[in-house]
Amino acid sequence: MKWLQEELGTVKPVIAMCHMPALPGDPDYDRVKGVQGVVDFVKRELESLQKGGVDAIMLSNESSLPYLTKVDMITTATMARIIGELKAEIDVPFGVNVLWDGTASIDLAVATGARFVREIFTGVYGSDFGLWNTNCGQVMRHRAAVGGESVRMLFNIVPEAAAYVGNRTLKDIAKSTVFDARPDGLCVSGLTAGSETSTEALKIVKDVVPDTAVFANTGVRMSNVKDQLAVADGAIVGTALKRDGYIWNEVDPERVKAFMGAVRDARGN
Repeated sequence: MKWLQEELGTVKPVIAMCHMPALPGDPDYDRVKGVQGVVDFVKRELESLQKGGVDAIMLSNESSLPYLTKVDMITTATMARIIGELKAEIDVPFGVNVLWDGTASIDLAVATGARFVREIFTGVYGSDFGLWNTNCGQVMRHRAAVGGESVRMLFNIVPEAAAYVGNRTLKDIAKSTVFDARPDGLCVSGLTAGSETSTEALKIVKDVVPDTAVFANTGVRMSNVKDQLAVADGAIVGTALKRDGYIWNEVDPERVKAFMGAVRDARGN
């Protein structure tokens, strides 16, 4: 797990979500403000997150609701343009997540120089978006084919708004995922973005794969960050950093500073 400190600069890193507004092709896309409006918004969000002292950033099309399991090309292309325009202003390690498309996430990472991706790469699920299937072998071969071997792979094994098809325990899923797919990290989630990840679920996963990084993927906030980081090797945080703790608000730099202060206390520095 030493890659966490080597690439993200600290133990128990916090990866802050930078949520993009709706993009071209999304139902809520603002045609008046256009793509430039998205660029301007993301620029402000990046500034607030970095001023607050986060360890890393993950850029995601969070507002592309309802999500696709195979995105249209315009989504990845627009995200690449936005990151390309703003990359010079990103001072911390960054990753990407094209919801919910693992192949597109890898393509975007390779194109932009992102260090990591997070996605659903394994399993079959019954979800709000229909029957959700994956093909991990195909995705990992695609990663190699496009030169993405250095991109760190964070596998979400408890996907939001979905349930595993088949009677398998979280312990078994974590163990077989690490054996079969060799991810760099596993992400454990609550029901939706902003929903607290069960500390017990984190313990189950960490106990069975002690040599793999385990992230608390949703619902980490000031009130539970100490307990979550006592078990998890890091956290991916979005909602807690927004104004009033509401996911669709803009990032509040003061909340970021306060949260990162609690993180430093939790990890002893």
